[in-house]
Amino acid sequence: MAGKTGSRSGSRPMPKRPKTSGRPAAPRMPMDLPARDRETGLVHAIVDTPKGSPVKFKYEPSKAGYTISHVLPAGAVFPFDFGSIPGTAAEDGDPMDVLILVEWPTFAGCVVPVRLVGAIEAEQTQEGETVRNDRLIGVAESSRTYADVARLADLPGKLLAELEHFFVSYNEERGREFRVRARLAPDRSERLVNEGEKRFREKGRGRKR
Repeated sequence: MAGKTGSRSGSRPMPKRPKTSGRPAAPRMPMDLPARDRETGLVHAIVDTPKGSPVKFKYEPSKAGYTISHVLPAGAVFPFDFGSIPGTAAEDGDPMDVLILVEWPTFAGCVVPVRLVGAIEAEQTQEGETVRNDRLIGVAESSRTYADVARLADLPGKLLAELEHFFVSYNEERGREFRVRARLAPDRSERLVNEGEKRFREKGRGRKR
């Protein structure tokens, strides 16, 4: 009997592995997303600071959540949702910034598919070091008010000037000089994202060495 029992336990069938579809594993966090949606080609924008907020938030990977980065002076608020594009790296190493044209504020961590309509090309100087720090501008795909905006020239000139002034004053209050160099067309903003994706991949390869 002992031999039979041992034979049965030895021939116990192995558990079957779950079948996989061959598709890439789903991202665990919004910042794990690629820069663009593979089906639509729209850019993924991850909101960190909602429109109208006097507080700048930032995502902290070590805490797997959002923390307060900076409190704006009294009366100052973010003019639109502000966030970043996952899978990209700007010249300073952080994900590329994007301002999202949408009617109402969303929330920190919200994934917003956007159409890029241009960018504010800018340089930022702090403690003697100057780097490019462009501000990409995109329209939320679900927006009604800005649905017909295809390029920055479609926006009121006063609004663009106010956006540029916001970034200049925001950085000045934090001890940084922000200089606007140009207003870029949609195709140039798309190329900026491509360059940001390349930097992100190179940054990842550097960590593995």
